[in-house]
Amino acid sequence: MAWVLVVRAVVKNPLSPVHSLGTPIFFNVLQFVMVYLGLKAVEREKGERPTFKEGLKTGVAISFVYAISAALFFAGVLLVVGTKWLASEPGAATQPASVTAAKAFVGLILVTMIFGLVYSTVISFFLAKRQTEEQA
Repeated sequence: MAWVLVVRAVVKNPLSPVHSLGTPIFFNVLQFVMVYLGLKAVEREKGERPTFKEGLKTGVAISFVYAISAALFFAGVLLVVGTKWLASEPGAATQPASVTAAKAFVGLILVTMIFGLVYSTVISFFLAKRQTEEQA
């Protein structure tokens, strides 16, 4: 989250590609790493690899916490900085700031959960415990 604050302070143009491309890439990489590290922590705690289903559930739970944390961070930014950061959102020039902010928060939470499901599926596929023939 500090990355966002630093980039917003350094690059003043809200329509810059640094904001429109850099921020989503940064947040997606961060989410992927968080899901991976969370699943590896579960593996360490249990002493064995989780099943695919356990990994998927854990990854989605991590993504939910991440989505809520990101939304709270941006709510705090909105309260402290104001609505000037919303200028990079689609339709910000033609809509009231409250509508733009609401769409941004709903989009942030929904997209984070959708990508969290995808990331959890992919990571769980590679990290999950495999059944042997005698277990089946």
